[in-house]
Amino acid sequence: MIAGKAVRTTLSLACALAFCGVAAVASAQSLRPEVGRPLQAAQEALKAKRYADAAAKVREADAVGNKSASEQTTIERMRAAVAAASGDIAGQVAVINSGKLPASEQLRMVQSVAGSYYTQREYANAATWTQRYFKEGGTDPQMRAILLQSYYLGGDCGNVSRTLSGVLNDDSGRAPPEEQLQMLASCYQKTKDNTGYIGAIEKLATYYPKKEYWADLLGRVQTKKGFSERLGLDVYRLKLASGLMNGANDYMEMAQMALGDDFPAEAKKVVDQGYANKVLGAGNDAARQKRLSDLANKRFTETQAALPNEEKEALQDRDGNRLVSLGYNYVGYGQAAKGISLIEQGIKKGNLRQPEDAKLHLGVAYLAAGQKAKALATFKTVGGTDGAADLARLWTLQARRSA
Repeated sequence: MIAGKAVRTTLSLACALAFCGVAAVASAQSLRPEVGRPLQAAQEALKAKRYADAAAKVREADAVGNKSASEQTTIERMRAAVAAASGDIAGQVAVINSGKLPASEQLRMVQSVAGSYYTQREYANAATWTQRYFKEGGTDPQMRAILLQSYYLGGDCGNVSRTLSGVLNDDSGRAPPEEQLQMLASCYQKTKDNTGYIGAIEKLATYYPKKEYWADLLGRVQTKKGFSERLGLDVYRLKLASGLMNGANDYMEMAQMALGDDFPAEAKKVVDQGYANKVLGAGNDAARQKRLSDLANKRFTETQAALPNEEKEALQDRDGNRLVSLGYNYVGYGQAAKGISLIEQGIKKGNLRQPEDAKLHLGVAYLAAGQKAKALATFKTVGGTDGAADLARLWTLQARRSA
């Protein structure tokens, strides 16, 4: 998590600054005793984490008159070390504003202040000081993570979106950090930017295919205004492909839908997978599940024997509806090349009841045959507003995820 890294960065920086202060005292040969003694005492108190005592000794050293430039610099280094180690933000800011530290050390103090504000959950101030760090020449990449997290945790979704504006449009194939995509999705959701939210979730589902991302996308498709109930089986096809089948009811429902739409090979595959995954075959519904399995197997055998005659008849039809359905059946029976050919012939013949569904199923058939380029090209052609185009978009993500 970025937050954990930020805390570790801040603590290590504080330790480094403290070490610099101690080292500065140890290496300073030109300190007068009245300056060196209290700084040595401050050093010992700092080591023992007696920060109040250390700060008092620094003030004692600073009270000495006629200090040389070297003495003043050593005092400021020790003051900075005590402030950083104790988490005294005001003290760190005072050192920075004094302008008495070398530029490189002042930059590290700016970085420490940003980190201190972050650990104290003052995110607006953390963002301001992190911005100053970069403006003054800082280059630590971890500070960019702190800046982004400060925007997000501070509720500044505008800056989160602007900072990550290139993430959603990046087509390089490189996976953006999951946490950045999660931040984007959360901000888009808070600002009711549905298009941006879906874009972020699609990226998450592509590069980090967790069930919750795919479930979110599928749920949104199904509840979208105008979604057609006839595409219920197609939703289950995506659920099966993306590992979202949820218990025996999903397997039973999908198999029954497949049988109802005359796709017994698909029904048999679903039931067999349910048994293989030990989701079916046990409990109070075991007998009903067995009857469904027997029916799927019976219809599988009968339909397989009838396919050649049905093909001859479908080729004589004036429209391509039966050819499309028959082709998809052939894909289910493991004859993808033949099935794809028949679907293509059906689409070409035309007069289809659901032409967008036909293109959707052709894309799925290409994918089943391992022809991903053709599948992606076909999915792009699926249109309409009743859900087919949305499902084609999700199949595109599934194809890219598989690749």
